[in-house]
Amino acid sequence: MCTPPKFLRTPNDQTGVQGGVASFICQATGDPQPKIVWNKKGKRVSNQRFEVIEFSDGSGSVLRIQPLRTPRDEAIYECVASNSVGETSATTRLTVLREDQLPPGFPTIDMGPQLKVVERTRTATMLCAASGNPDPDITWFKDFLPVNTTNNNGRIKQLRSGRFPLLLCCERVFAPYKSLLFLIFLFIYLFSFGRF
Repeated sequence: MCTPPKFLRTPNDQTGVQGGVASFICQATGDPQPKIVWNKKGKRVSNQRFEVIEFSDGSGSVLRIQPLRTPRDEAIYECVASNSVGETSATTRLTVLREDQLPPGFPTIDMGPQLKVVERTRTATMLCAASGNPDPDITWFKDFLPVNTTNNNGRIKQLRSGRFPLLLCCERVFAPYKSLLFLIFLFIYLFSFGRF
């Protein structure tokens, strides 16, 4: 039985830093599987600084903007999910600040993850320490896509301390009323680089 698109996850408003990165996540379900398109001010995004990374299962995508520029990137962005049965959309706002405009409590990464090489089948733990007011939430990405910590056969676990196995590199984003850090990471296995 065919069903119209329904959002599983919609993008959140964000405030980014000039020269930094913003990542918006949108995910939908339906039958047939909806196609997701990103628009800026009503027009499909198309720019070298705008990258759309699709989920491997086709259920969603991430709109990644880098480097952020003010005021040209400040806009309303729209995620549109559509299939043969129907269409639905969700909007989000991006604000871009210069370094000298950052509000008190803006999240910062005090200690970023370090590259590690480990033997195959061994566990590696990467640490990220962040501060802000309110306390930042930490979200991990693999190849620019959000990590599912509940459906990975127990291979990936986020500890209460904010530690997370096998992670690398980071970027920061501020969401109004709630600090949010996006961290990009790369799984490293000795003799099997690029494989997860």
